[in-house]
Amino acid sequence: MPGALEGIRIVDLTNIILGPYGTMLLADQGADVIKVEAPEGDMVRHIGKPAKTPGMGPTYLYVNRNKRSLCLDLKNPAAKAALLKLVATADAFVHALRPQAIEGLGLGYEAIRKIKPDIVYVGAYGYSADGPYGKLPAYDDAIQARFGIADLMGRAAGDDVPRYPPTIIADKTVGLTFAFATLSALMHKQRTGEGQFVEVPMFETMTAWLMVEHLWERTFSDEGEVGYTRLLARTRKPFRTLDGWMAILPYNDKHWRNFFEIVGRQEVLKDPRYSTLNARSLHINDMYSMVEALAPTKTTAEWVKLLDDAQIPNAPVSKPSDLFEDPHLIWRQLFKKYPHPSEGEIMMVEPPMRMSRTPPAIRRMAPLKGEDSRSVLAEVGLSEAEIDALKKDGALIEP
Repeated sequence: MPGALEGIRIVDLTNIILGPYGTMLLADQGADVIKVEAPEGDMVRHIGKPAKTPGMGPTYLYVNRNKRSLCLDLKNPAAKAALLKLVATADAFVHALRPQAIEGLGLGYEAIRKIKPDIVYVGAYGYSADGPYGKLPAYDDAIQARFGIADLMGRAAGDDVPRYPPTIIADKTVGLTFAFATLSALMHKQRTGEGQFVEVPMFETMTAWLMVEHLWERTFSDEGEVGYTRLLARTRKPFRTLDGWMAILPYNDKHWRNFFEIVGRQEVLKDPRYSTLNARSLHINDMYSMVEALAPTKTTAEWVKLLDDAQIPNAPVSKPSDLFEDPHLIWRQLFKKYPHPSEGEIMMVEPPMRMSRTPPAIRRMAPLKGEDSRSVLAEVGLSEAEIDALKKDGALIEP
């Protein structure tokens, strides 16, 4: 079955994680994403141990599925001219280069718009291009440090030592926003015929993401506290049970009432400090301390049964490696093996959403560098002789 974005062509000059993750989401929905790589290829090709072929690392294989690879040296005028022929057939042109770098290549919005007036042009930057930080380089850790999450991690841990969560929060979150912004602009184009310039800055995106809950009292006052108290509670953590660890999360009035009934402590909620949601939020460390003290009295399985029966949110702590044996994920068939033309059998994670009419799907494996160079350029009208000349000149790379 065709995907929801069947017939949409996206010329993709992004690399590493942020942009490729965003364009992977669009490719999973059926968009024809043509990954344009420099002769050295996407750096993420070389992160992690490849199965068989150098430049085919595990993260690259994940975020570049469903794409085609065109490898060009854009410093060569003939290669750039070939790219512009491709752009003329595209619905969207997306990149994650710094503003100065994309302008230096002659591929800024105004230049691309001359080739394709209705183009959706999307730039993912570290910071808004015309702001005080607009010329600064940006990677995930630097953005995490700047937008506040590293500080909050230390405060929540109780030692006030800033630290990074062990996942690339900024790259993946901004990648989602990048895909959403591209889709929004494509919808506008479909309705009106108008293209537009779209900027997706990492710093601003992650600040907006963080402040959903952490704007807190600053919503009302310039002197208000910043930071959602429950999330910064030092007792908010997985709790040790008699034989393991688990999340135990009474949250609303019903949850807490049922929890204290289970443990025979109904009198707790008669205390004015704990009798209402607002009161509990101001004394959340007390609440979680009580849960922490009670958790070791039962096994994880005993807690799960009691809490499930009482409809109180809970979950055993899993290691990432445990997810392959999780019964729900096995039922969902989220992990699936596919044959890769060069790497043999590889594990992929299926698109998580389900759509009844236009289901997303993994239709092709991540390409070798330049695997589709010849076929893509032939599609946009270059002759075999012209393609051979590009290759001979070193402006076009094939495997």
